[in-house]
Amino acid sequence: MTTAIEQLTDELSQFLEADQITVNETVRTLHSKDESYHTPSMPDAVVFPRTAEEVSRIVKAAAANKVPVIPFGVGSSLEGHVIPYDSGITIDFTEMDKILDIRPADMLVTVQPGVTRTALNKELKKHGLFFSVDPGADATLGGMAATNASGTTSVKYGVMRDQVRDMEVVLADGSIIHTGNMAAKSSSGYHLNGLFVGSEGTLGCFTELTLRVFGIPEVTVAARAVFDSITNAIEAVPAILQAGIPIARVELVDTESIRQVNAYSETDYAEQPTLFLEFHGNEAGLAQDVAFTEEIVKDFGCREILFEQETASRNKLWEARHNAAYAYTHGFPRKQMMLTDVCVPISELAEAVVFAREELDRQRLEGGIVGHVGDGNFHVLLMIDHSDADELQRADTYNETIVRRALACGGTCTGEHGVGVGKQKYQREEHGPAYDVMLKIKQALDPGNLMNPGKLIVE
Repeated sequence: MTTAIEQLTDELSQFLEADQITVNETVRTLHSKDESYHTPSMPDAVVFPRTAEEVSRIVKAAAANKVPVIPFGVGSSLEGHVIPYDSGITIDFTEMDKILDIRPADMLVTVQPGVTRTALNKELKKHGLFFSVDPGADATLGGMAATNASGTTSVKYGVMRDQVRDMEVVLADGSIIHTGNMAAKSSSGYHLNGLFVGSEGTLGCFTELTLRVFGIPEVTVAARAVFDSITNAIEAVPAILQAGIPIARVELVDTESIRQVNAYSETDYAEQPTLFLEFHGNEAGLAQDVAFTEEIVKDFGCREILFEQETASRNKLWEARHNAAYAYTHGFPRKQMMLTDVCVPISELAEAVVFAREELDRQRLEGGIVGHVGDGNFHVLLMIDHSDADELQRADTYNETIVRRALACGGTCTGEHGVGVGKQKYQREEHGPAYDVMLKIKQALDPGNLMNPGKLIVE
């Protein structure tokens, strides 16, 4: 008897080229996981559409055969978002990688979902523009929209949701809609951009995005400020922000993480709690801002602050920060990383980070803390031996402890990584009765529960 997946692949082969659909085990294995610690699970097939029309036909055929659909970018997500635990087909968007339109006067760009952040910025540079959201990984823009990614620059430019002006979305029944327009503002209708950004593939597949971009700043200055304590380092941040200094990045790296960074990146940074900072602006204004920042951080016990304006020096500093996770992986080759992600009000941040460090030591776990402290988001990088059941249990307990403390002080279980399967169990606790509203939206737009089932919103 023909199975549903056999029937579906036969139907798809009627309009897709032979190289656009595969049941090859190696390809399926590559699409069975992301960069998280969550257990892999293979899809039944992988398809590679090239147009929105093909995506629409794929989704319609999947719906008719009651086969789940899982959108996939490059698999850089961190909470199991793209793992097909209910089997089904994975739609890989890497062949939809065209930059469709750049509108410098409107400060907008329209792209297909498979375009990566680096590829976009390489093209935008020719126009004196850049795309601001920097999650560290060279993720696809479709994937970044799906998880509402942010990263190091969100303190100045905002998160992914702030950049999306319009999206083309294929819904669960195969119909195609646009969620916005190119106007700078609108008071018309429900805010569908905000609904679909961060929906993690549970409401539809993104086939086109119109995004806001920015002019490349005239001058960029980076800095590294070393403190005696985590509390002093974090408490300096609100003072910098309240002073109106146009800071573009402000990152905390704790002592243990600096130690790992030094070993991996061959740097010789002081092994103390450190802020990595970056300022964007014009030459005259930044000279004043840099001097003002130096005064502020000294009021909070800064031991030294070193500024870098040369491109190579700045790049070295930010490569060291972005490579913190790889530094831990390299430093603990027999262990696997578990990466936490919570966000709290900035007024609660210092206590939350100190608590996270103390709890890390109490649970006898190896790891460190980094964070986008300008917006209250921090991560604990845990190195876990997955063959040690006791250590795994302590890590899970630790992760849950950090999340519940964040929720208790008015924060969220995830500042940027998204929910996927890893944070799904906290959704009702975080959102309360609003979670039932989310369930109704999911049921209305995906009544068959075929769009990335088991993620984000689950009955």
